[in-house]
Amino acid sequence: MSGNKPSRGSKTSADLLEGRINYSFRDAKLLERALTHGSFNEGRPHTVDYQRLEFLGDRVLGLLVAERLFAEHGKLDEGGLAIRLNALVRKEACARAARRMDLGAALRMSLAEDAAGGRDKTRILGDACEALLGALYIDGGLEAVSDVFERFWADEFERKNSGERDPKTRLQEWAQSRGLPTPKYKIISQTGPDHRPSFIIEAIISGLAPQRGEGGSRRIAERAAADALLQREAVDD
Repeated sequence: MSGNKPSRGSKTSADLLEGRINYSFRDAKLLERALTHGSFNEGRPHTVDYQRLEFLGDRVLGLLVAERLFAEHGKLDEGGLAIRLNALVRKEACARAARRMDLGAALRMSLAEDAAGGRDKTRILGDACEALLGALYIDGGLEAVSDVFERFWADEFERKNSGERDPKTRLQEWAQSRGLPTPKYKIISQTGPDHRPSFIIEAIISGLAPQRGEGGSRRIAERAAADALLQREAVDD
């Protein structure tokens, strides 16, 4: 898929990225912005980084993931769908998709950030990947984003479908296999009317950073929190 733009001379890192994602931007400046980390602005006051595009791309990604989950899991309730969606739009999932397309090689950042390993930092890659999706949406619409999404998130859906057991069970087994304490769950807040409550619950394992989950019942929120902690700690084991 490609837009119409004049041919350029020797290929840049952005050109190579376009080849890997099989999309040629009509607006080259839009792609440039999507690839610009905030550190690149040092000494360049008029340079715009990818933050606004990241905001848009996050919402576009959520729509695509929700649409696919809705189609593939006809028997899941809202809570079950939400748990899977949260895992598939997390920064870690976006960063893995970014690594599949070698997005880091095309990023524009300061020399200091580059030297500090910025091209492979999960946070930076996750943010830049969302920005790229936002730029694709502006430049080519939902079809352009969908093509990239289907290619580079396919492995994420396979990962998710390979572990359909309850997240709380999987987290407990994961903790036990590493000699860690049994996970505990703490209610952070309960809001909303009695007929439609909303819980925020924290999953806690001593020695690890706690993670939060949200849901319309305590059970759903605990499962979401367990899944978040699994995604953070166990996803790269």
